[in-house]
Amino acid sequence: MPKRALLIINRKSRNGNSDLHTVTERLKRSGMDVLPWALDRPEQIPDMIRRHAADVDLAVVGGGDGSLNAAAPALIETRLPLGVLPMGTANDLARTLQIPIDIDQASDIVAGGVPHKIDLGRVNGRYFFNAAHIGLGVHAREHLSPDVKRRWGVFGYARSLFKALSSFRPFHADIVCDGRRKRVRSIQISVGNGRHYGGGMTIAQEASIDDRLFYLYSIEPLPLWDLVKYAPAFRAGRFEDYHPVDIEQGHSIRIATSRTMTISADGEVVSRTPATFDMIAGAVTVFVPPAYLESRKEVLHVAQR
Repeated sequence: MPKRALLIINRKSRNGNSDLHTVTERLKRSGMDVLPWALDRPEQIPDMIRRHAADVDLAVVGGGDGSLNAAAPALIETRLPLGVLPMGTANDLARTLQIPIDIDQASDIVAGGVPHKIDLGRVNGRYFFNAAHIGLGVHAREHLSPDVKRRWGVFGYARSLFKALSSFRPFHADIVCDGRRKRVRSIQISVGNGRHYGGGMTIAQEASIDDRLFYLYSIEPLPLWDLVKYAPAFRAGRFEDYHPVDIEQGHSIRIATSRTMTISADGEVVSRTPATFDMIAGAVTVFVPPAYLESRKEVLHVAQR
């Protein structure tokens, strides 16, 4: 029997003006029955999934990481598998799962990929796939308007970060990770569930979205030029040799800050400190390319040697 797919495209995402009919026909040619919808707001996505959960076998979401984040609660409730069509600016979940940015190729993975369970992070009760941030990254978001995203693409993230540096003040934080306590002076704390964030930045070299671990880093206050010098390390997630970065990993994290601070997750403001992070292992089933599973086997093989 053909799969019955609920196709939801967020028209406000960067490439959400893709032809809904073309995507629908591509999925139909693979043997799927498709129920297509184009929405204007991410917050409409979970209700749409819940409404049609009994009539379909999977939910396909076309949009950016914010659209996928909006779908998370309904995916957990309905247990529908997820197909990802990366149509946003950063598309970090797609990067983590090695899903191509090309919509035709991504559609083929929805139709013929491998179902695979991935973890979800949760901060103060709000779910996230990729990473949550406290500090400079959240402040930079204020400079990242939809117009900047459209004009600059992923380079808009770097542009907004440098604009934010001039007005951001460092803060103190108490971090408890799996019972281990640490106090830091920081400009940025990031907690990653997945591997990528911010348009391809890497939370840690060994991070994965299916390893049941959070990876945390905290950056000490640094001059602008030092941040520029360390930029390649931040891009690749290679922090081991850099003194200004504190690193932790664990299953449960609590963070209290010297002043109340905003928390963003998957590019959206979700809460304020103090923050409690917990992990929901294997929470969502996603269709991934076989190459992703092969790469995970290689990583596990190396880790076991």
